[in-house]
Amino acid sequence: MNALKQKYRIKYKKPVLCLHAVKTLTVTMKVIDHIKQAKDTLISFEILPPLKGKTINSIYEHLDPLIEYKPSFINVTYHRSEHVFKKKADGTFDKVEVRKRPGTVGICAAIMNYYHVDAVPHLICGGFNKRETEDALIDLNFIGVDNVLVLRGDAAKNESTFEPEPDGHRYAIDLLKQVSDLNHGIYLEEDIRDGFRTKFCIGVAGYPEKHFEAPNMDLDLEHLKAKVDAGADYIVTQMFFDNKKFFDFVKKCRDHGIEVPIIPGLKPITNKKQLSVIARTFFVDIPNDLSTEIMKCKTDADVELVGAEWLLSQSRELKKAGVPVLHYYTLGKPHVVCNVVKELV
Repeated sequence: MNALKQKYRIKYKKPVLCLHAVKTLTVTMKVIDHIKQAKDTLISFEILPPLKGKTINSIYEHLDPLIEYKPSFINVTYHRSEHVFKKKADGTFDKVEVRKRPGTVGICAAIMNYYHVDAVPHLICGGFNKRETEDALIDLNFIGVDNVLVLRGDAAKNESTFEPEPDGHRYAIDLLKQVSDLNHGIYLEEDIRDGFRTKFCIGVAGYPEKHFEAPNMDLDLEHLKAKVDAGADYIVTQMFFDNKKFFDFVKKCRDHGIEVPIIPGLKPITNKKQLSVIARTFFVDIPNDLSTEIMKCKTDADVELVGAEWLLSQSRELKKAGVPVLHYYTLGKPHVVCNVVKELV
């Protein structure tokens, strides 16, 4: 070695670990550990990937005002591809697969490196087979993501009911089991022996007003209990606008033996159209007091004020009750959420 260094005048230096990499590694923490170590209610946000054609700057512009309030983690949704029919010159149509909001994995890496905040990508059944899911999990593990939120996802726009991809998962619990298998070093290829064990913290969805496909709340809770038994570490709820529904849901979960942390999902109403759109899309009730005040509003700006005040009231009550995290669906209106959160911290 000394002879080689002398001959080629090599100056040997100790390898130095990139400081930026150190920073990225030090912020990586599981959601469940954030909750266990917290002395007060935490804050988290959820964002959409930008439409194809936009840059990562649109994410930074969305998150910059929110980061001031020190979120413990940021969820990034995943969107399945869609099939659209494009007319050709001869009058016939081609069926084309389009993914309008790609980039979830890359956005998670960008958030963790740019803001040094943990990212939680959503994993969905729709649009992916088991091998594509395993590849996505391996990618996430390589970039240092230790958290995932597991969901079935919605039916394709041209389908009335959910249909999985060939060799895909029909139910969220099956997707959850695949993540859990990888945590135990079990890969799809059976000849892999002593495979690396990932360390994903797994979140699942809960529905205070019942999943719209469940025949009743008891059966819905049985399915949720099965997910927890299969390895789910925590639950994030669908949005709701009546805190009593959340508190009742938590009690029913505990009565069914579900003991993991339950995180309330919250969203402001920012225009009158959302009164019907939210009810139709998410199958939730809008309290009479809230809808009455919104209907009195003459502009969307007025609706934002009412929606923000209602969200602040919800948040204060939930925080006083000791919920582990307040999880905000920002969805294009970060300034409204900012105005609420700054009153809490």
